[in-house]
Amino acid sequence: MKNLTFPAAPSIRALALVTLGLGLAAPASAADQATIRRGALLVGVGGCMDCHTPFKMGAKGPEKDLARGLSGHPATLRLGIPPKLDSDWNWAGSATMTAFVGPWGTSYAANLTPDRETGIGTWKESDFINSMRTGKDLGVARPIMPPMPWQALRKLAAADLKAIYAYLMAQPAISNRVPDFQPPADQR
Repeated sequence: MKNLTFPAAPSIRALALVTLGLGLAAPASAADQATIRRGALLVGVGGCMDCHTPFKMGAKGPEKDLARGLSGHPATLRLGIPPKLDSDWNWAGSATMTAFVGPWGTSYAANLTPDRETGIGTWKESDFINSMRTGKDLGVARPIMPPMPWQALRKLAAADLKAIYAYLMAQPAISNRVPDFQPPADQR
């Protein structure tokens, strides 16, 4: 299968829109900065913040809580019993857009910040790329659960996955221990 690639030089306007509020850090070199900008673009168009950044209620309704950007499902949020699912409605998501229930069980959006205890701060670039290519969660070796679109991300060129990793590692580390995946038998 052919790898997907994107233009190497996104417009300044596109970068400004994507990086707005995403905490772009100042890297050491121009090459690093270009890689991180590329990662910011890919994270933005890939919708990573849609599930990995909790929503909060704002003045105009639900909005991303950018203070917790990419930190995953809030550790302090304990969800009740999932809704009853049937053939017409076979999966559901939490109000924070960080937890999902379906035939696979209950999955929680992971902490993608470089926090060394609760995020991906101990992951090497090769660990990240391997997880995106194989759909296996590092450390627990279980499949990455829905709705994470790793099957689409695996098609990205290695340079694009490296750029996403560089961008994630340039973000502020946020301590947030996400609950463990719950298989269907654990959903009461």
